[in-house]
Amino acid sequence: MLNRKANALFNDGKIEMAERIFITTGYSDGLTRCGDSYAEKNEYIKALRLYLLAHNKRKSDPLIEKIAGMVSTLMKEA
Repeated sequence: MLNRKANALFNDGKIEMAERIFITTGYSDGLTRCGDSYAEKNEYIKALRLYLLAHNKRKSDPLIEKIAGMVSTLMKEA
């Protein structure tokens, strides 16, 4: 029932409210969809957090590599 409520919130664009419920219930599909939403907005840290909570290595591993590459570039410039 909570996941249905969170899905409705997600579909209404209330991503953060849906995210809270999905974290509480541990619903990995919902966590992944919220992560995808953040990734589309270039909010990679938020997306990574949700992918990790969802145990979604297919989504988290490439994002870890992307973030590591960005940090590496920043360190070379400093």
